[in-house]
Amino acid sequence: MAEAKPRLAERLRARFGERALAIVEAHGETTLEVAPSCFVDVARALRDEPEFHFEQAVDVSGLDFLGYGEGEWETTDVSSEGFSRGVEGDGPGRFRWENRPQGVGPAKRFASVVHLLSIRNNERLRLRTFATDNALPVVPSLVDVWPGLDWFEREAFDLYGIVYEGHPDLRRILTDYGFVGHPFRKDFPLIGNVEVRYDAEKQRVVYEPVTSVEPRVGVPKVVREDSRWHQAASEAAAKKA
Repeated sequence: MAEAKPRLAERLRARFGERALAIVEAHGETTLEVAPSCFVDVARALRDEPEFHFEQAVDVSGLDFLGYGEGEWETTDVSSEGFSRGVEGDGPGRFRWENRPQGVGPAKRFASVVHLLSIRNNERLRLRTFATDNALPVVPSLVDVWPGLDWFEREAFDLYGIVYEGHPDLRRILTDYGFVGHPFRKDFPLIGNVEVRYDAEKQRVVYEPVTSVEPRVGVPKVVREDSRWHQAASEAAAKKA
């Protein structure tokens, strides 16, 4: 009988050793975290070595950990009149990274995550690296390893402001040429920074500070307790007994 193949996490730990800053297994997914300095070398090994053979990079995601673990609203009280709607908490956008609540989340703010697929081995992996500079997040581009990541890295640059060093054509891909800021950052205002309108006198589109949009905050999902579920579970248990 053939020996069972070691789990992906075990193979990653044996292969990369100290370069593996973290290997996390959660929710059926495996995440490998490495430093930006070895991001490209690790990516090439994951692609080329038969024990991994991640021949396909499916996606690139940017991450902003500002406000990680913090809620936009402090409490949601329940009464006979319904649910409370407005205790304003310390959500992202109400503090800067340097003033964030301590002891929550990673030490660095921005990360780039590559989602990898090995068709040969029927395995998936998330490869993550954190930018060392929070003010100007820079990570190496992996376009030379997986050319299909070209537009995905441009998207992460556009929405998060993560600079992919070595990218052949790093420019915005979703927002307008005159767009100000990066809209997926947690401190980006929901009303935006500027609004666009057509000026009949100037006969062109003009950009102005936002005046026509009311400020707003995100509304949290409320998980409501329903006694009917507990009653149904009790009745089902009674029938089995």
